[in-house]
Amino acid sequence: MKLYLNKCGIVCALGDSHEQVKRALFAGESGIAPTDAWSPGRVLPLGRVLTALPDGGVLPLGQRSRNNQLALAALAQIRAAVDAAVLRYGSNRIGIVIGTSTSGIAETEAALQAHFTGGALPAEFHYAQQEMGSPAAMLAHELKVTGPAYAHSSACASGAKALASAARLIRMGLCDAVVTGGVDTLCGFTVAGFSALESVSAARCNPLSANREGINIGEGAALFLMTREPAAVALCGWGEASDGHHMSAPDPAGSGARLAITEALARAGIDAAQIDYINLHGTATIQNDAMESRVVHDLFGPAVPVSSTKGFTGHALGAAAALEAALIWLAMQDDNPEGLLPPHLWDGVPDPALPALNVAAPGARLGRPLDWALSNSFAFGGSNATLVLGRTR
Repeated sequence: MKLYLNKCGIVCALGDSHEQVKRALFAGESGIAPTDAWSPGRVLPLGRVLTALPDGGVLPLGQRSRNNQLALAALAQIRAAVDAAVLRYGSNRIGIVIGTSTSGIAETEAALQAHFTGGALPAEFHYAQQEMGSPAAMLAHELKVTGPAYAHSSACASGAKALASAARLIRMGLCDAVVTGGVDTLCGFTVAGFSALESVSAARCNPLSANREGINIGEGAALFLMTREPAAVALCGWGEASDGHHMSAPDPAGSGARLAITEALARAGIDAAQIDYINLHGTATIQNDAMESRVVHDLFGPAVPVSSTKGFTGHALGAAAALEAALIWLAMQDDNPEGLLPPHLWDGVPDPALPALNVAAPGARLGRPLDWALSNSFAFGGSNATLVLGRTR
């Protein structure tokens, strides 16, 4: 059974529409910019969403957060199709599965600061705003659907795991359609946390480079309507694995990453040679890039085009995998007959300790439509997930 990604809504540092995102992506224009908004006294390059967001005041108090406003912005792009699916299948047959890692933590930060200065939590704060399940509950409330609604919060693999879970709900017959993807917003907690791990770069991230120094944190939302109804792009395979090596470092041998990739290929029913393009997890940390490049080289060889798109959007954590799937979805549409590929932004200085990969430069293209793409997400705690997307026409 094929599961189709019928519609896609995306909001990130590159823009808030398909046209804006594609233009910046294929032109090689990064959305990352310096700011100290979440790190007072220290300017850092971050992937910020600058577009105006929907009014969160219309939501129930426990669902009011900038994170949920960002999810609503992505939903607006696919709302007509989702509403039509609700009418067609019934509200009890529509599921919601969302990946996130921050949810409304920014609202809790503001509330605690108000308590510190004024001695009381503000009336507009509710603990439920920071619960990881809040985006799923909000979307179910907004759409008035009663099917399964839940969130994945497994760090950087959350969005990929959400799509895999959505596919399982349909394959098991529990849902006819699922709104799925990921959403995460910037907050002081994550910026400080990754800074404490010495994983944050003071310049734009530089994946695969000998000069790489770490990640840029970003934010964004990408939502899909997934059904059995044929569309241009299908989620053809997924693989999940846990290597359990370390809380914040990948297994250097890449055993879990390798298992996730091979499982995704097997589920898609294709072999490695059929993949046209790989979207790397590509965080620009020393250990992740070393592990991933070796696994990709071993399984696919040096010829397949690869890129990390985190130099465009920043690392959007729980939304990263969904955002990267959305960029692939855009590249697989009919308006890209030459197969322009999401390019790799870096300084062009390869790390001699890593195996050589075919890094897609701005303007790189297949000369034909992009038919098969693989996207990796390798998270803290050894949570690994890989998606295989296929073009179906």
